[in-house]
Amino acid sequence: MKNNHQNTAFNVQEIRKDFPILNRKINGKPLVYFDNAATSQTPQQVIDVIVNYYSNYNANIHRGVHQLSQEATDKYEEARQIIQQHFNAKHAHEIIFTSGTTHSINLVAYGFGDLLQKNDVILVSALEHHSNIVPWQMLCEKTGALLKVIPMTQEGELNMDEFDILLQLNPKLVFVNHISNALGTINPIKEIIGKAHKVGAAVLIDGAQACPHIKSDVQALDVDFYVTSAHKMCGPTGVGMLYAKEEWLKKLPPYQGGGEMISEVTFDKTTYADLPHKFEAGTPNICGGIAFGATINYMNSIGFEHIAAYEHELLQYANEKLQTIDGLKIYGTSNNKTSVISFNIDGVHAYDLGTIIDKLGIAIRTGQHCAQPIMDFYGISGTARASFAFYNTKEEIDLLVTALKKAQMMLS
Repeated sequence: MKNNHQNTAFNVQEIRKDFPILNRKINGKPLVYFDNAATSQTPQQVIDVIVNYYSNYNANIHRGVHQLSQEATDKYEEARQIIQQHFNAKHAHEIIFTSGTTHSINLVAYGFGDLLQKNDVILVSALEHHSNIVPWQMLCEKTGALLKVIPMTQEGELNMDEFDILLQLNPKLVFVNHISNALGTINPIKEIIGKAHKVGAAVLIDGAQACPHIKSDVQALDVDFYVTSAHKMCGPTGVGMLYAKEEWLKKLPPYQGGGEMISEVTFDKTTYADLPHKFEAGTPNICGGIAFGATINYMNSIGFEHIAAYEHELLQYANEKLQTIDGLKIYGTSNNKTSVISFNIDGVHAYDLGTIIDKLGIAIRTGQHCAQPIMDFYGISGTARASFAFYNTKEEIDLLVTALKKAQMMLS
């Protein structure tokens, strides 16, 4: 894969050339894509890797002695090492390929089904996506464990004083997202992990929204579990990863049974394979895993420090411009946030807003963003959400503001 951007200054117009979808017209208007928190777009460099896989070495991995199988296996394991290095995991076998963040969380939740006891306390934050709430509720129903919630503030931040009080319950597990998908708040996960470990709790961080913006170092964080999806960071859908410390992966039982995750099988007894294969039953999304490695290389070629600086500029610019719209209210006003703005306009339903500006070629997300407890906290049915990526521009933000004003006139 050719990386055009290594050691060159950040140039958004050059970067945009990598994304063929940005040339699309929607209803005769140039596409303005502001739904990046739901899924990001994929550069040609990664698309080429996907096409090359199916064109040249499509085969099942780890099992074949023939050349195609060996080539596919090598590329897949090379991708695991790229992911290991990017997140600074100690061992490549601490990286488990999954179908995405939700799969990763469910894998861990299933594993703790045998490790938790009745009335054990587990903590989840009020800022979570449903995928970091529902599996733990299911775990509590199965084990009798008790789910407690770290509350949030009006600014969309976690109430850390309340977190300190909840830690006095000696929780066994703590679950927090790195960045809120609905509000863009960046949570103080290093502090949360440190405090949780002092009371003996293990910590899982949902990194799905952080990974497009921040390069997380799992060893520096000392996190027990960290999960993400490739499609949030310019990769394909249907593939993601679970990072877990080796000691936890040895303790947890396999999530699924089948081929690849076994060492020996008889009708009397089965022994499980070594890590990481113990957790990777069946034929994986081979192409997706290889493309996941490619997308990490692509983003590193641009540089996460450049991405973060540019996206912060976009966020500041959008905040300023959106506040020129009468009756617009922004939800999630933390000083420490990434390029996501959730908002409503007085007297206008978010769904209607999204529908009208779609006619003008602008894609935003409307609704609860799989975060209904946040909407309930604010007493609203949902929001409009504009989420920006490093390939977006200030000119596109101007088009958004113009479109919103037009929609407001039509709907009020």
